[in-house]
Amino acid sequence: MPAPRSAHAQPADSSAHPAPDASAGRSAPADPPAPACLSGDASCAPAERILEPEVRRHHHRKRKLLEFTHSSTRATMLMLTAAVAAFVIENTPVLPYFAEFWHTFEVGFTIGGFSPHLSLEHLINDFLMAIFFLMVGLEIKFEMTAGELVNPRKALLPILGAAGGAVLPALVYLAVNAGGGFEQGWGVPMANDIAFCLGILALLGSRVPPGLRSFLSTLTIADDIIAILVIAVFYTANLDVAWLAGGLGLFAGALALNRLHVHDLWPYVLVGLGMWACFLLSGVHATIAGVLLALAIPARSQVKLERAPGWFAARARTADERYDPGEPDIVQKEYLAEINEIGRVSRLSIPPITRLDYRLHVPVYFFILPLFAFSNASVVLVGMDPLAIVTSPVTIGVFFGLLLGKPLGIFLATWATVKSGLSDLPDGVRWGHVAGVSVLGGVGFTMAIFVTNLAFADPATIAMAKAAILAASLVAGVAGFLVLRKVTA
Repeated sequence: MPAPRSAHAQPADSSAHPAPDASAGRSAPADPPAPACLSGDASCAPAERILEPEVRRHHHRKRKLLEFTHSSTRATMLMLTAAVAAFVIENTPVLPYFAEFWHTFEVGFTIGGFSPHLSLEHLINDFLMAIFFLMVGLEIKFEMTAGELVNPRKALLPILGAAGGAVLPALVYLAVNAGGGFEQGWGVPMANDIAFCLGILALLGSRVPPGLRSFLSTLTIADDIIAILVIAVFYTANLDVAWLAGGLGLFAGALALNRLHVHDLWPYVLVGLGMWACFLLSGVHATIAGVLLALAIPARSQVKLERAPGWFAARARTADERYDPGEPDIVQKEYLAEINEIGRVSRLSIPPITRLDYRLHVPVYFFILPLFAFSNASVVLVGMDPLAIVTSPVTIGVFFGLLLGKPLGIFLATWATVKSGLSDLPDGVRWGHVAGVSVLGGVGFTMAIFVTNLAFADPATIAMAKAAILAASLVAGVAGFLVLRKVTA
């Protein structure tokens, strides 16, 4: 899954020329700064000084809130807290009351004979998670057009590492479950959770080489692409071709909006809602609509950014000439008109994909993902035989697929790629670093739980798979942190 970030770099459409950006080539830093001139650094101080004294404190609180919500570590801890809360509820006397609300509460509307309704659980897993997958799509587009995936030689290392980390855990699972009737769960241990991985990596601070962060984030984005393809191809049942064609037609319409240089977000949102409905009714998991929509949204600014500094300087001089210090603010018509024009062009300078990333960051990482963890990470152990859980082939396959298959697959594929001369390790990265990151690859959590819900129908089997995911993720997270702390000491 994508790491929390603040749209710090400008991705580019295939038809666009990306503007210079100091952060170009970086993807999903461990703890990205809050957006544009609200991060509290020295460059933001002049903006603070021009505020009226009575509103300065309000903007200071807002800046602190933005700093708080742009931390992968805090987002990770919130998801973990939600998962623990769900586990406690599911194994206490509160469960019957909670389950009744969770499974009977519905959201929907009625227009004539059309009456779509979703349970709260389906609303989270089918609709809200589509918004999360929209964020995944934004990261994929960034990496493919302005990040590590642009350079084929540099991209090859994390791509092949991700491929090895997807194939080997699936083989481990199948080896344990061959002929047992649970073979469909092979996709569960393939998935990785980037937010947790980068949250753990952030705990090591500046000791982690920048190239290692870049390698890990790109590897997990490639891992997400593989997971999305697996979901679309192997976990789709009862395919309705007509609805699928409708969804693909709307995707083509979104691409046409891009080609027509439509930069407002609301047309894409409307098309995206239609895509979501079509994919939901087609049998293909509706979250795929979020990924496709992200690929269609423009990433190019409406302004020639290389000319913007000169234009802004000229308009600022004009505004300064039209300001009358002897008049109240509300009668400074010409001055305010110049300021308004500067603001309008400033807004046009920000690509739609960047604006969307700003708006989705907090809802996704501080509401949708914790809510998903709360509703899906629970494991009911009351009434179950602990020995049956531990000895279940599903539990064993998922646990060892994540804890052994995933790290070995990532490390061996990375080692083979470097030794064959196809690619090189990033600057400052040693094999000890790769080993630590490979172990972190065993942290499945969000994506693994998501695939579990698609792979199995039996509640007991789902509970066993989730128990294995949580156990493997905990062990992999702690072990990966300890390995990286040792090699970065």
